[in-house]
Amino acid sequence: MSPTATLAAAAAATADDADATLAAADAEPAAAPVVDPGSELDGRDFALPTTGLDDTQRLRALDTVDEYLTRKRRHLVGYQATQDMQGCALDLARFMPNNINNLGDPFQSGGYKPNTKVVERAVLDYYAALWNAGRPHDPADPESYWGYMLSMGSTEGNMYALWNARDYLSGKALIQPPAVPFDALRYVGARPDRTNPNAHRPVAFYSEDTHYSFAKAVRVLNVETFHAVGTELYPDECPLPDPVTGRRQWPTEVPSAAGPSGLSWDGPGEIDIDALAALVEFFAAKGHPIFVNLNLGSTFKGAHDDVRQVCERLLPIFEEHGLVHREVVHGTDPATGEPLVDVRRGFWIHVDGALGAGYAPFVRMAAQDPAYGWTPEVELPEYDFGLTLPTREFGEVDMVSSIAMSGHKWAGAPWPCGIYMTKVKYQISPPSQPEYIGAPDTTFAGSRNGFSPLVLWDHLSRYSYQDQVDRIRGAQELAHYLERRLLAMERESGVELWPARTPGAVTVRFRKPSAELVAKWSLSSQDVVMVPGDESTRRAYVHVFVMPSVDRTKLDALLADLAEDPALVRRRLP
Repeated sequence: MSPTATLAAAAAATADDADATLAAADAEPAAAPVVDPGSELDGRDFALPTTGLDDTQRLRALDTVDEYLTRKRRHLVGYQATQDMQGCALDLARFMPNNINNLGDPFQSGGYKPNTKVVERAVLDYYAALWNAGRPHDPADPESYWGYMLSMGSTEGNMYALWNARDYLSGKALIQPPAVPFDALRYVGARPDRTNPNAHRPVAFYSEDTHYSFAKAVRVLNVETFHAVGTELYPDECPLPDPVTGRRQWPTEVPSAAGPSGLSWDGPGEIDIDALAALVEFFAAKGHPIFVNLNLGSTFKGAHDDVRQVCERLLPIFEEHGLVHREVVHGTDPATGEPLVDVRRGFWIHVDGALGAGYAPFVRMAAQDPAYGWTPEVELPEYDFGLTLPTREFGEVDMVSSIAMSGHKWAGAPWPCGIYMTKVKYQISPPSQPEYIGAPDTTFAGSRNGFSPLVLWDHLSRYSYQDQVDRIRGAQELAHYLERRLLAMERESGVELWPARTPGAVTVRFRKPSAELVAKWSLSSQDVVMVPGDESTRRAYVHVFVMPSVDRTKLDALLADLAEDPALVRRRLP
């Protein structure tokens, strides 16, 4: 039998190996390889002449885009993006003639009245309840939540978290309580602390599995990372020796947990909590405030950092070094001559839940309540505003300061959008208060997409909590199905496919196929070097994200294509 026939036969032979939970799907006939979706768009078809286009030319170009996007949508499996819009276009197209702009703070209507801020607040309230924010927004209540809908995805939410945390930890004036009765000192920094030169120099920590945009964001916002500060101030003092060289050079990012190899390349993608604690301990002892980013559904492996365990490890460090409760002096009130002082913490824990914050609440519901009819394979860690821990001196402390989520990933939207959420007590007074917009300028963007709240509201209105549990259950079971099929293909065909899946994730990673299949199925790829510095150990992976728009028919078609792929067939072991 030829290598191609061997791999194809293995694919067919394993088609009946699905779990009992997929019995109904098992009854479907195996899908034949899907017709290749065709070439990319040609930019020449969209050139804009100075005379414009007549209607025939214009509609022909738009038809070309429609046909292209339809083909690509049907094959997209490699990215965290739901392609099923639940027919929202039929109900929401009526709003397209409007220029909808949610300008400024979502909790004040503002001067621009064609907005959907009422709908935006309903969406925010929904997620605030899911994320255990406790109380509805009240600008006079420091413990109530505040947030807004993003015009970008979680990249904007992460940037806002970094900006918010940078200013909070470096001592900028808070919104609540108001710093002074006039605007001149609204955005001033704290007075220098003569006993601790690092008191207002925060240091950021994020893992090697964190989204690539974080490295960009810290540079845009001039947020110092532990690598940068360590290299500048504390060279060769890193508490973590390099696992290969033994040298004490500062790593660029916090290491991720090791896998069977003893290194992180085959690990689950979660942050190495021991490494994080050692690094945080070093900088906290030097007097630096601490910013930590944790992932809920990481970019490539779909991993969930154990936020509770991280908090339990870090809180004693924060207590020991005075980061749970500290006074910040902003200046002097010119009316009274008294110092302007507030009390705040010296740490900030942010959860990048771009993907996972959309489904994690429902996984946790199902794990805790048998009425939902599903026991997840793993119970996801507690990660939200309800996570509190006891301290020796200050009672219970809520550990999570902010959460970001993308709306176009798990829920699904026609464009990038998302949510940033924090609490009123962490809000910083904005640099300006323009009367022009009629609402506080508390968001990252000025103009904000007012259509996105309608899209997310429409999605949430269509699904009960039980429906949401069923969505994530189906995705996890299909991810498990794909992993089993790939393992069986590898075993029976003799082709090393390297399939792997982090428990609880909706993504499966495996050996990179041909460039044609990568393009056809919009597969995201990533190289790993198994032994640092040894290029001969480089492996190229791709992954599939089983989003709600991915069904078994689509996965079977992908598997059939993989079975016929010459780039994989030639890898067959002798």
